[in-house]
Amino acid sequence: MTEVSSLTGRLLVATPALADPNFDRAVVLLLDHDEEGSLGVVLNRPTPVDVGDILAGWAELAGEPGVVFQGGPVSLDSALGVAVIPGGASGERAPLGWRRVHGAIGLVDLEAPPELLASALGSLRIFAGYAGWGPGQLEDELGDGAWYVVESEPGDVSSPAPERLWREVLRRQRSELAMVATYPDDPSLN
Repeated sequence: MTEVSSLTGRLLVATPALADPNFDRAVVLLLDHDEEGSLGVVLNRPTPVDVGDILAGWAELAGEPGVVFQGGPVSLDSALGVAVIPGGASGERAPLGWRRVHGAIGLVDLEAPPELLASALGSLRIFAGYAGWGPGQLEDELGDGAWYVVESEPGDVSSPAPERLWREVLRRQRSELAMVATYPDDPSLN
């Protein structure tokens, strides 16, 4: 897959027609997308579990709300850290324990000592599990109209109001997608 066709770093925004309850009104940040498949995390599914209950050392660095997010239905017993480094540190300037995914957004090595990254982090979010697609599976879903693909912004990772993220991401689009943000939660009540 060429760099141009990779969707890494972009958002998948669930269309109202997407029937899978795992992804109802989901906003997924794609962390990897190539010919071998795709991997992302759902940005707007906070859980009631505090980060400190699972990864005590990272709790102080996690943004508000300081809870673990359900990153998707796959491997719920594993954790991923996604962090924004202001200015998007590159190459030699990238802090130890952080790997760039796209722009200022990267993955954190949660086995590294938190103090290695503490001074560099702009925001950190911890995810239990992830969303995954096998080769060609995401492309099929895109062809079926299950997802809108839009550009991400670093603030999407650390939205302080994740329950509003689906509408906010759609509303900022400069196309007919902005109108989708007004789609009612239950169209039968309209």
